[in-house]
Amino acid sequence: MKRILVTGATGQIGSELVHALRLRYGNNNVVAAGHQKTPQQSLVEEGPFTTLDVTCIEAVNAVVQRYRIDTIFHLAALLSAVSEKNPQRAWKVNMDGLFNVLEVSREQQCAVFFPSSIGAFGPDTPRDNTPQDTLQRPNTMYGVCKVSGELLCDYYSSRFGVDTRGVRYPGLISYETPPGGGTTDYAVEIFYQAIQNKSYTCFLQQGTYLDMMYMPDAIRAAIELMETDASRLKHRNAFNITAMSFAPEELAESIRKHIPGFRMDYNVDPVRQAIANSWPRHMDDHVARTEWGWESQFDLEQMTAHMLTQLTAKLSATL
Repeated sequence: MKRILVTGATGQIGSELVHALRLRYGNNNVVAAGHQKTPQQSLVEEGPFTTLDVTCIEAVNAVVQRYRIDTIFHLAALLSAVSEKNPQRAWKVNMDGLFNVLEVSREQQCAVFFPSSIGAFGPDTPRDNTPQDTLQRPNTMYGVCKVSGELLCDYYSSRFGVDTRGVRYPGLISYETPPGGGTTDYAVEIFYQAIQNKSYTCFLQQGTYLDMMYMPDAIRAAIELMETDASRLKHRNAFNITAMSFAPEELAESIRKHIPGFRMDYNVDPVRQAIANSWPRHMDDHVARTEWGWESQFDLEQMTAHMLTQLTAKLSATL
């Protein structure tokens, strides 16, 4: 990787990935691209930023040529709950955008990172120790887009030789960016409410176990996979990766160790609960560990402590 483009750079993963890549490869060698005309100040101050509509292939091609891009981290997409509200737009953004990135990469010889998700599985998939290779029949538009994206990336790799790689992310937790419409967003919202109000109303019910990961692990996974020698990879799209699995009440209890008066109740959102019920509780990530040495660093207790420290400082609050 010498000249890198990150689409969806203003989103939850993108904003932090851009910063990490710039630290590693130099500010001027990492182009942040987002659909927002008013991005985070740091994205513009640290290095090049451009607005980009990934559903327009001419625009994608122009950015790649202008900045002489050789690697694309394609993160521009609508998340799960947002996709269910507008499935037609989700298909257009998620799939047309990926197709355009792959087509431009085929012509310009770029490598591509595509983030898949636990949403690529479905209610008939084994929910515990979900295998790397297993039945994938998602029942959400977000999931349909993710499994279609995995297959499309595999096709461009085998048919055209495009260096496509990807991971299946679990729910992601970050203090840098606010929630963006995902089913696992409760695990971010809860920290804001715990610090500011000492209480939270959860939209998922008790006992809803889901795979989760702290953002520093997620960022490191993307970079490490793209830096791995291609000869080591038998799989490409997409590797199961995981760090922790917990239910809402367990996260609340972890927070309560730092904020003893914290209280949580429940008002279940049936749409997001149904989505959560179709996703894995815990994925088996031994293939990623074997093929490129993946290893998570944060467990529930470590993540909670770090999240509270960082978010308290960000909000200028006290526990």
